[in-house]
Formats: sequence, C-alpha cells, structure tokens
Amino acid sequence: MLLKGKKVVIFGVANDKSIAWAIAKLFYEHGAELAVTYAGEAFEKRVRPLAESLNAAKVLPCNVTSDEEITSVFEELGKIWDGVDIVIHAVAFANKEELKGSILNTTRDGFATAMDISVYSFLGIMKAAHPMMTGRNGSALTLSYYGAIKVFPSYNVMGVAKAALEASVRYLSEALGQEGTRVNAISAGPIRTLAAAGVNGFHNILNHVESKSPLRRTITQEDVANAALYLCSDMASGVSGEIHYVDGGYNIIGL
Repeated sequence: MLLKGKKVVIFGVANDKSIAWAIAKLFYEHGAELAVTYAGEAFEKRVRPLAESLNAAKVLPCNVTSDEEITSVFEELGKIWDGVDIVIHAVAFANKEELKGSILNTTRDGFATAMDISVYSFLGIMKAAHPMMTGRNGSALTLSYYGAIKVFPSYNVMGVAKAALEASVRYLSEALGQEGTRVNAISAGPIRTLAAAGVNGFHNILNHVESKSPLRRTITQEDVANAALYLCSDMASGVSGEIHYVDGGYNIIGL
C-alpha cells in the first residue's frame, strides 16, 4: 500500500490498453484515491466505466487545449479534496499525416498542435495543480519516448515535442522542488496503444526493439505502471527531474 491515502489525478486514460489505465489500476491497488479525466464525449463512454470500476472520486471532462477546462478540473477536485498529491500526465497528439515520411512534412499548424497538446498541457496542468500540491511532498509524472533524443522513422514532430516535454520536466522540477513537489518522466519502450497506432511503421519499430533490447521482449503497460509507482511513491523521495527509461534496456544499445 505505497500510496495509501494519496489523492491522484490522471490525465490520459483512453481505453483499457492505455498506459494511464495500467497506472490507475496499480495506484488504486496501492491505496490511492483517484480522479480521472477524459478528452471529450467520444472518450467518455470508454473511460467512465473504467474509472468507476476503481471507485474514482471524480470523472471529469478535460480538453487540455483549454485553460478553462484544466482549471475546472482542479476547482471540482477542490470541492471534495483538501489537496492533490500526484498528477499523472499521459497526453500526446500529432496529426497522423505528420507521422509519415520525414519531418519535412511538418506544417506550422501541425507543429503548434503537437507542442500544445503534448507539451504545454503538462505545464498548464501543473500551473493549475500547483495551489493544491503545495507543501504535500507530491509528485508529477509524464510519459516520454526515446524518439526525444534519437531519430525514429516517421516519429517526426512528435520526437521534437517529446524533447521539449523532457526539458519541461527539468524546468518544472526546479520550479516546484523548493515546495517539495517532484517532477519526473518515464521514457517507455514501444507499446501497442491507441496513440502508437498513429505512427507510420510502428510495428517495424516494435519488432526491432524487441529483437535488439537486452531483455529481448516488448515492454508492457504494467512494466511502465510499476516504474510509475516507484517514482510517485516515497520510495523515490530523493528523485526529481529524471527521465527514467523503461524499455528493456534498448536505449543502451549502440549496434
């Protein structure tokens, strides 16, 4: 029960295959009280039953491109909780057309969209969460990918966005650390999720990583959730500003 009594808000549950859902389940098993958001009516019919199965205290809509909706989430949580201990940010998006071919396919609008949803949303959420997290020795966690620092086929603008996200982790960890809030990221190996399906040639990447990583297997949502539990619990009380790889060791391989 590493998270007994902790108040956790999770952004990014899309369905029962998403990494955010695996994190939600494990956190609940370790005693956390959850609030879960969904990204609009199309997702609500999938997310709400999942959240309710974990006795979520609140299931709230949140379009992360709207500061008003982000603020509303924490206003609603303030009505039932005295604070927030953990924020999970598992949100990313780029137009599918820009995840084909080379990065030269990137448009100005597509670049702005990817950066807004995949990067600024984390900063926006933490700005809104800040008053409810102050003095609670809390933790924030986001999800990245090795494409932030190495080139992967068709990852394109998403790789640029993930690089900016990882920089945001470092800056947020410094900004919030004096109040006791830790900020980290997990760089997960390729996993079959709804988001991954949008990357052209994803199956080739998955098969390659499986064959070349030291563990010689693909990573599961549960592998990532286990690392998230460590990073968000008191077991990692001295860890902040880190990009923690959960990829079977693939990132250490040169050839």
